[in-house]
Amino acid sequence: MTRRAMLARARAPLPADESFSADDRIDAVWQARAARPGRGAPAASLCRRRVLTLESRRSPELALLVMNYGGRPYVAPAVREVPLESNDHVHAFANNVIHGRFDLVILTTGVGVRMLLKLLDPIAREAFVAALARTRVLARGPKPVAAMREMGLAPWATAPSPNTWRELLATLDRRSVEAPLEGRRVAVQEYGLPNAELLDGLSARGAAVTPVPIYRWAMPHDVAPLRRAVWAIVRQEIDVVILTASVQLVHLLRVAADMELEAAVRRGLEQTLVASIGPMTSEELRHCGLRVDLEPSHPKMGYLVKEVAEQCEALLHAKRGAEPGKYE
Repeated sequence: MTRRAMLARARAPLPADESFSADDRIDAVWQARAARPGRGAPAASLCRRRVLTLESRRSPELALLVMNYGGRPYVAPAVREVPLESNDHVHAFANNVIHGRFDLVILTTGVGVRMLLKLLDPIAREAFVAALARTRVLARGPKPVAAMREMGLAPWATAPSPNTWRELLATLDRRSVEAPLEGRRVAVQEYGLPNAELLDGLSARGAAVTPVPIYRWAMPHDVAPLRRAVWAIVRQEIDVVILTASVQLVHLLRVAADMELEAAVRRGLEQTLVASIGPMTSEELRHCGLRVDLEPSHPKMGYLVKEVAEQCEALLHAKRGAEPGKYE
């Protein structure tokens, strides 16, 4: 498609199924919250800027955060977390834990831990939990810790914020006298895609590493919201894009490519504030050729939205080269 044809499509009225609007159910929840007596507005405000969120599992929570700070959320879930076609490796992992064949287990996500437990029958699940209690477990952050607490367990160690592979390896290095990795058998519960840096770092320290994939990332069943997001970015109807995982961008660009609009979306993002949840996501986004404008002080959605609200005006001014307040 030529640039002239693309621009003509972008300026034309959107088809009925391409109109872009917020979720009415989320808006209803927000109206009820906003009407509560004594509710005070935060000091920072998005000033009704248009914020695209691509989060799936926690999309209502993120949209409500955006609304709390005075933004207009546009929700386009970009990812499904689906179990792998074969569960043989999961059962093999559980059996190895039960028989004490791992010296260390690294749990990386809460959803992965819960999905793993659901794949085991009740007898195997009970034996697995009991064996995990006897095993050193390193948790990547608060989400796998919460999943362990649901089992009545606590981790041997937890990687500090921002909970990337770097903090996991640094935690192990600090405790290397207590738990050396040389010659040890280590299982790593993976999420979405393998983490080559973590696996390589463990191997370099002498560990025998067993990756344990639990689920994979897939496109959502309904890509219409993503198609609407593509059009909104091309038309420069979005001020802020919030990304909580790099795969969200990958899927957005895949849909854009199917629409012959990937180049136009990339140009649109050059005029849009891109906010990333944390260092790991930012690093992967840069590998995809995307400039990250903001990363919060802590990799949490609440901090992310708050700091976007605090810095949005200045960052948009710098990125768009416009007078402050022009895009309010």
